[in-house]
Amino acid sequence: MIEGNLTLQKGSFTLQTGAFSVPASGVTALFGRSGSGKSTLLRALAGLERNTQGQLHFKGECWQNDAWQLPATQRDIGFVFQDAALFPHLSVRGNLLFAWQRAPLAKRGKQGAAIASVAQRVGISELLDQPSSTLSGGQRQRVAMARALLSQPRLLCMDEPMSALDTPARVELLALIDALAQETQLPVLYITHAPLEVQRLAERVIFLADGRIQRIQSLTEALAQVDSPLFADEGPVSVLHGDLHARDGDGLTPFVHQTLRVRLSLPAHAQPSATRLRIKARDVGLATVQPQGLSILNQLPATITALHPDTGGRVTVVCQLADGQTLLAEITGYSCHTLALRVGMQVYALVKSVALMDAHSH
Repeated sequence: MIEGNLTLQKGSFTLQTGAFSVPASGVTALFGRSGSGKSTLLRALAGLERNTQGQLHFKGECWQNDAWQLPATQRDIGFVFQDAALFPHLSVRGNLLFAWQRAPLAKRGKQGAAIASVAQRVGISELLDQPSSTLSGGQRQRVAMARALLSQPRLLCMDEPMSALDTPARVELLALIDALAQETQLPVLYITHAPLEVQRLAERVIFLADGRIQRIQSLTEALAQVDSPLFADEGPVSVLHGDLHARDGDGLTPFVHQTLRVRLSLPAHAQPSATRLRIKARDVGLATVQPQGLSILNQLPATITALHPDTGGRVTVVCQLADGQTLLAEITGYSCHTLALRVGMQVYALVKSVALMDAHSH
């Protein structure tokens, strides 16, 4: 666990977390508006703010109390910053060598093999001898991730690593971070103000506002609230967890107990894997009987568990699928009334395959 209660005064801004506790595993997103204290909290956790007061423990080890602080250099934290923070006068290999030299001696491994391995893992093997000043934004962040991994950290901190990237680079990096988190089993603290990144990566969310931790929730809990801050950009969204199966004869990929079929732009040779599927509530329709002769073939049996009308005449319907996962549907109040929808009612959730295209990586 990562447990603490921290206070820090920086000019007119006050960080006052209150007591908190989060698992030291998986990806934990720090989410909030600009100025909410996300970066300040991350720096305080990393020991980069000497004036931080309070208590902090990492996996039972004291990192800070009222009388003492463990120096940042002894916390074994890997950092990936928004601007990558590479040394412009060094090649990619030079940047990685710098990190390798600062890894704990017992963890380093052989220099050449360690650098080659991590370069291959993040997809920069062909860039090792290239000047870092010539890299694209996405390439720079890959090097920054390789550098962080080479330091053999116990905790990986990422401060808005996607904010300066275009959409294609962001999609690629999200998939890479997801894969690295699962492969290395490192706990990751990930700062973002983008709901999509939280939905794609996080297992839990620390919501911050005005320098305070408002609440800590699992992603499932956060998405179950129809007024969640994670829905600010595009309305309510569901995130289903499951496995991709082999592509069928229609070019569709079965997902989640094979009752949902998705159209993905994966290469034909790509191997299916465990993944997440994002579904906008406005792309889900409901039927009280199973439709026949309909072009929408994704028809998922579900049970209504809650109805949430809004002031704009829309209703968010919370449905539980057969495997226990939650799927949200956003319909008009008129439709809700006409269908006489109620809690406990059995319905069919209708989802177009086109609405799911590339949802695993967007």
